[in-house]
Amino acid sequence: MAKMTPRTLSGFMELLPAPQQQMERIMEALRNTYSLYGFTPLDTPVIESSDVLLAKGGGETEKQIYRFQKGDADIALRFDLTVPLAKYVALHYNDLTFPFRRYQIGKVYRGERAQRGRFREFYQADIDIIGDGKLDITNEAEIPAIIYKTFSTLGLKRFQIRVNNRKILNGFYAMLGLTEKSGDIMRTVDKLDKIGAEKVKVILMGEEIALTEEQADEILKFIAITGSNEEVLAALEGYQGRNEIFDTGLAELNTVVKYLAAFGVPAENFAVDLTIARGLDYYTGTVYETTLLDHPEIGSVCSGGRYDNLAEYYTDKQLPGVGISIGLTRLFYVLGEQGMLNPELPTAPADVLILPMTDDLSAAISLATRLREVGIRTQIHAEQKKFKQKIGYADKLGIPYVIFLGEDEINAGVVACKDMKTGEQTKLDPAATIYRIKAGLAELDKGAVILG
Repeated sequence: MAKMTPRTLSGFMELLPAPQQQMERIMEALRNTYSLYGFTPLDTPVIESSDVLLAKGGGETEKQIYRFQKGDADIALRFDLTVPLAKYVALHYNDLTFPFRRYQIGKVYRGERAQRGRFREFYQADIDIIGDGKLDITNEAEIPAIIYKTFSTLGLKRFQIRVNNRKILNGFYAMLGLTEKSGDIMRTVDKLDKIGAEKVKVILMGEEIALTEEQADEILKFIAITGSNEEVLAALEGYQGRNEIFDTGLAELNTVVKYLAAFGVPAENFAVDLTIARGLDYYTGTVYETTLLDHPEIGSVCSGGRYDNLAEYYTDKQLPGVGISIGLTRLFYVLGEQGMLNPELPTAPADVLILPMTDDLSAAISLATRLREVGIRTQIHAEQKKFKQKIGYADKLGIPYVIFLGEDEINAGVVACKDMKTGEQTKLDPAATIYRIKAGLAELDKGAVILG
């Protein structure tokens, strides 16, 4: 029988054991952080009815979605975690307590062209806070604290959470009588970092948008407002009183900035940035983008914002919310490419490998059971192989401790334990050995996942 060549589809990430352990550590840090802020875990189906996923429909979503028939069912793979959340909240509205705070880390699927750092199957890590009819601005102020805690826990230090408010932008363009063109203007302004102010001005005054030079200059002047958060907010006060939406947005932004210190976000990790717009037809209030200061080429590593009606395609109930999303697979890929994943952290599947030196394995099995009962991950290597091969097994997997258990050790009631990194070997009673291993593992686990 001819053998088929094994292969992984383009755009699908498949990790070897050690990097998979690194990915698991990142996901564990995210789960722990999100739980710390009172978010509940959620897991929605990977497959949904196509009409549910495409309730909004159209555009790139319909082109990229993986859609297929199974019998009479028209079904599709989820392309993000927000649409399934909207369906979930609408479906279970009567069983949920609001505000509903959920986190979800799961795979999503997009049939776009696979390229470097872009995947067709990838993990997203989302949090959302959903209100019933109303949602207090304090929730929008808390999001930067969660972003800060998340990336700090992972080991990053030089990152910046950039924040704006869509009401400020919408109000400003309404002042200029440009509401109908605001979408095109914001999409153009979004290119500022890439093409510069002069080229942005040329596009704004081109045939498609057709602004006057005075309007283009006013827009460039507005988005060029920079400085400390206090200086930017002070400059924005000069536009007050001309548009109600603008004034509401500025009040909300002031509240978000006001609570930063109390939420534990240092000023150097947070900046008011008037160029941030995010999804033009979705976000309605505070918007967020997070960038790594030493790696601007990576782009935003965490983004999101406030929206007014999460589930408008499934229910008449007003369900405003605020949320953020991390493209976890892409972030992991880029961090690895940049050499920012900490190679010193343990990636072994076990903390201890027991090598029985007797035909009767009862003592080895009992010791393994005792180690596992105190939370030490333990393997027994009972294969009929040479001693050197068994040590090589531990070495290749990076297992930090190897225990040798022969007749002498069993009769003396001691355990021979070798630290594979230092080479130090001890013969202590089981309780002392456990203490030594736990102390050593605590030291090994002190490092952060990401090298900040």
